[in-house]
Amino acid sequence: MRVIEQLVSQALKEIQTEQPAVFHQPEIERYGVFATMDEAIAASEAAQKRLLFEKISKRQKYVDVIRKTVLKRENLELMSRFAVEETGIGNYEHKLQKNILAAENTPGTEDLITKALTGDGGITVTEYCPFGVIGAITPTTNPTETIINNSISMIAGGNTVVFSPHPRAKKVSQMLVKMLNKALMEAGAPGNLISMVEEPSIENTNRMIESPQVRFLVATGGPAIVGRVLSSGKKAIGAGAGNPPVVVDETADIEKAAKDIIDGCSFDNNVPCIAEKEVFAVDGICDYLIHNMKLNGGFEITDMDTVKKLVELVTTDHGGPKTSFVGKSAKYILEQMGINSDNSIKVIIMEVPKEHLLVQEELMMPILPIVRVEDVDTAIEYAYEAEHGNRHTAIMHSKNVEKLSKMAKLLETTIFVKNAPSYAGIGAGGEGHTSFTIAGPTGEGITSARSFCRKRRCVLSDAFSIR
Repeated sequence: MRVIEQLVSQALKEIQTEQPAVFHQPEIERYGVFATMDEAIAASEAAQKRLLFEKISKRQKYVDVIRKTVLKRENLELMSRFAVEETGIGNYEHKLQKNILAAENTPGTEDLITKALTGDGGITVTEYCPFGVIGAITPTTNPTETIINNSISMIAGGNTVVFSPHPRAKKVSQMLVKMLNKALMEAGAPGNLISMVEEPSIENTNRMIESPQVRFLVATGGPAIVGRVLSSGKKAIGAGAGNPPVVVDETADIEKAAKDIIDGCSFDNNVPCIAEKEVFAVDGICDYLIHNMKLNGGFEITDMDTVKKLVELVTTDHGGPKTSFVGKSAKYILEQMGINSDNSIKVIIMEVPKEHLLVQEELMMPILPIVRVEDVDTAIEYAYEAEHGNRHTAIMHSKNVEKLSKMAKLLETTIFVKNAPSYAGIGAGGEGHTSFTIAGPTGEGITSARSFCRKRRCVLSDAFSIR
């Protein structure tokens, strides 16, 4: 047994045995992890009924407990290491950063801003109120980050959440769900504010989607699961695919742009859906951009036969990414091709035409195709085509406000990052809160507590207007 598995096994054992004396019910002793989906949903529904009548200050207290538990150093390190080991995706240092970002920068109850209207007719208050039990599907690429982020947002909104994690992230998800429930219960929270089934599967996910007790669905993942949720007939949020393009024109700070692009593309080995996936560079600066990308960790492949070999290695016969290479490091991918490199290499780069598979397909690997273009307008046009109408994320390096505005309006992406790495769009080096459920297909954008709430109107007629 590997060291990390021994640590996780010990952590789970401690969670099961070190329960607070006040709680003895069998369903609570599970700390949110249940044998069947029906049990998980029933427990979540019971917890939500209790949470509904607690004060807003109590919800914020529970949010703060989640933050504190995640940020406890041994917990943070354990979940970050275990996520990488179990899924084989990303790297430990960046998982640490993303878990910290989710814990520290996800809004709590302060996001639920009340709107009041007063006049001769009295007073009308519109407030953000809970839906009830939310069913949330989480990806293998960001397993712990999404659970942390969603749990804070949904509980702040007065909801409880049943997670359906990706099966390849079930152990780390179980560990985190139990860890958070134990801490919440010790703080006086209802048991099972966060829950999941022991064995995530398509069948269990379908059971959750179809359950009448689950009133709201959230899918963070690929097109298939997002489509399934959006066709459920329920209120749903879909956080889907991206393929974010980067445009670099002749007005940009090329040295900074090169570093930003490599940093963003290589972050957690390119698994964030916001990460740079292809570059369109104006001809006049393209060579200098590539030169500086190589200085910052880019490994350039110039031979097209080698590029073809790379494509055959990392993609399926249908052109999609091979699961075994998603989230792997550039060094690892090069080694599988028989090319030696050192740890300074972060991204594999190459110059290809715009129609190339590497440009058009989102691989979620630190492989970055570069397309040389005649001018910035052509670059923006090609970026629009490569983004495929996902309206997720786009990045541009330029000092030309007119062209920046043109790209923003044409692509209509949820996140548009200017002159920075892509992760500035989720609050890492940029202003704004963090989310790992970025709802492009359904339009909620960077989700927060209010995204998971109903707007309800309370009217007091002919009174309480004191103007």
